[in-house]
Amino acid sequence: MNEKIYASLKSSDTEDWVDYHIVRPFTYYWAVFFAKLGIHPNTVTIASMFIGAGSAFFFAHGCYYYEQGWGLVYNLIAFLLLFIADILDNTDGQLARMTNKKSALGRILDGAAGFTWYVPIYVALVYRFYVHHDLEFSFLGLDGNDEQTVLIATAIVFALALYSGIGGLSGQQRIADYYIQTHLFFLKGEKGAELDNSEAQKEKYARLTWKDNFTEKLFQKTYVGYTLNQEKVTPQFQRLLAALRQKYGASENIPQKVRDEFCRQSKGLMKYVFMLVFNFRTAYLLLFCLLDVPVLTFVFEVTVMQFIAWYVVHRHEAFCKRIAESL
Repeated sequence: MNEKIYASLKSSDTEDWVDYHIVRPFTYYWAVFFAKLGIHPNTVTIASMFIGAGSAFFFAHGCYYYEQGWGLVYNLIAFLLLFIADILDNTDGQLARMTNKKSALGRILDGAAGFTWYVPIYVALVYRFYVHHDLEFSFLGLDGNDEQTVLIATAIVFALALYSGIGGLSGQQRIADYYIQTHLFFLKGEKGAELDNSEAQKEKYARLTWKDNFTEKLFQKTYVGYTLNQEKVTPQFQRLLAALRQKYGASENIPQKVRDEFCRQSKGLMKYVFMLVFNFRTAYLLLFCLLDVPVLTFVFEVTVMQFIAWYVVHRHEAFCKRIAESL
């Protein structure tokens, strides 16, 4: 990889194969282009949010089985828009590092981007199921009368809302982001990571005023909850971090042996962490939409994806506990 491109990345450890070898080199040149135009990284992030959310309109259409050629076109446009949104979302971080325009708001927006895409997409998929459900109903042995359609579609809406509230999409992406930042913290130190803690975020929130900083304070309030939830899910990591700070003080004083052991264990989990973010999630979304059974996306979310998230947290907490006990 070109040295300039590599320098624009956080670390090769925290990039999956597709992003590292294909997406990141491509987005680097977009970042160079935006830098020459003087476009701020936050503008790129916001653009990605609108484009990703806009794909929901096209996801609401059935694919070839229900809407023939035009249905296939609509679904391919949906994935093209989602791909463009991801390209922009990858570009903003490289642009921020290249132009030294990293900001707290940018960090908050970047964390919210994926959620902003997928919530309207999942709503569109529920609508799509309501309109087109012959394949699923035939599999379940249902005749598809109006009463059954309303009942099952309503059940999906409530199940999706409940699932999102207890973890689901937001929880999976939140923990994936956190584990990437914890890896960077031990690999590069405090300045090389964005390992924010809830107490510091509460202090920032308290310093902002609604009168002069309405938008930033609004986003900051959300980010306080975001970081607090990350910490609640990772009690053993929090204990390890507290023990290291008590024993060694500043992060740069942590012995290299401890850093290396943490990174070795963490890197072994990264392949599963990557499954919780864009590439893998989009792959099965594409598959189920092209097969015209998008409801299986929700089934996959609450079974396979939730199991992967549980496994990652379980393994990460276990090795954090071992390291803490060895100090």
